[in-house]
Amino acid sequence: MENTAVSEQIRRLGRELGPPVMEGLLAILGDEQRQLVAKQPASAVDVAYGDHERHVLDIYGAGSQNGVSKPVFVFVHGGGFLKGDKGDGERWYNACVGRMAAEQGWLGVVINYRLAPDFAWPAGGEDVTRVVSWLKSNVAQYGGDADNIILCGTSAGACHVATYLQLNSGKADITGAVLLSGLYGITPLDDRDTLYYGDAADYGTRKPLPALIKTSVPLFIACTELDPERFQKECIGLLQERLQANHILDRSMLLSGHNHYSVAGHLGTSDTRLRDEISSFVRSL
Repeated sequence: MENTAVSEQIRRLGRELGPPVMEGLLAILGDEQRQLVAKQPASAVDVAYGDHERHVLDIYGAGSQNGVSKPVFVFVHGGGFLKGDKGDGERWYNACVGRMAAEQGWLGVVINYRLAPDFAWPAGGEDVTRVVSWLKSNVAQYGGDADNIILCGTSAGACHVATYLQLNSGKADITGAVLLSGLYGITPLDDRDTLYYGDAADYGTRKPLPALIKTSVPLFIACTELDPERFQKECIGLLQERLQANHILDRSMLLSGHNHYSVAGHLGTSDTRLRDEISSFVRSL
């Protein structure tokens, strides 16, 4: 159900990207998200999945459910390739997705990964690959089903999930992927993107779009009413490309009353529309 009062507040923030919009969002959603923090503490924090200091993840909702292993829902944060963090109790943003997953009866996993400009393409996709490999070997001890891993990314995180599919074409060890307001190769790079992808002339061979079009991994693709136009073109363009190639419309959503930051940042609140669609998608896998 939509929280119309919150949606109107978010609409008033506009569709631009930047600190003022993020600060406004944190204020609007903070009360509800702090309630979720109190209800759903992390089961494990800063668990290493690799050798770099940012190769760490947090786990929510550990333990099997009536002796049955849980779906593993992995969240990859955004941040324009240059910043971002999985969050914790005080910094609920991003961590809220892991808590939402635990509330759904899944095992929630929220990761950090290496950042540009020090680590350029395909580092993000390589780190997601490391996470999946680590989970396949270790997630059972937390009550997760190693054969039912769903990746979810927002913004740059969606790009990294897409690059994971690109790097693991034909042998992806996941059952589904949720792509929220990402960049896939429909529109040209901007200057900021080149700090991760390199020279724009190389983007044709580095963009994940061809792999996304042909992947057999089920996809859920979404963007928001208040996303910048570029992200909306990427979302609609990917859906069109996959429909043309596969003759099937993927599960998708254009989420009203939300912006680029709130698409993931509102998960776990009383606005359950996106959560419910994701939950339906996970149950269908």
